[in-house]
Amino acid sequence: MEWGPPKNVSEVRSFLGLAGYYRRFVKDFSVVTKPLTNLLKKNAPFNWNDKCAQSFEELKKRLTSAPILALPSGDGGYVVYTDASRQGLGCVLMQHGKVIAYASRQLRPHEINYPTHDLELAAIVHALKIWRHYLYGETFQIFTDHKSLKYIPTQKELNLRQRRWIELMKDYDCTIDYHLGRQIL
Repeated sequence: MEWGPPKNVSEVRSFLGLAGYYRRFVKDFSVVTKPLTNLLKKNAPFNWNDKCAQSFEELKKRLTSAPILALPSGDGGYVVYTDASRQGLGCVLMQHGKVIAYASRQLRPHEINYPTHDLELAAIVHALKIWRHYLYGETFQIFTDHKSLKYIPTQKELNLRQRRWIELMKDYDCTIDYHLGRQIL
């Protein structure tokens, strides 16, 4: 792909705007673009470094290679894999063992302070919101690498954020199961 490195914030914004249109087809999109989005912060100096160049080239490579995504069939069988880190939230929607879509986003400034338990739950909520049109009315499984989330619907002591998210999850016919982290895709 013949696209030279951006020379200013406007060019970075333009490139990320184009790339963002295809974000659902790029695994770990928000993690890959983090160095570039850091250049867009208000009052941040434009400092193109090796991390930015590496991010730019990796994103170009992922945009030009064909992802292996399947079209969803209307017969259910959805499985959602979620994960969270201190950088962002990520999830994968699968059906019958084939990837339908990827979704990820960076953490907002206030979310950086969330405990791991809440970040993992936020990843589940993110997946439910973004793929509502696939999942609403279907029976499906959610896999997370945070074992205690399997029992969260039966917990007595929850903070307000967790209660709000549990209420959102009650709209769906889903079960949360544990899946060892390094085995999630």
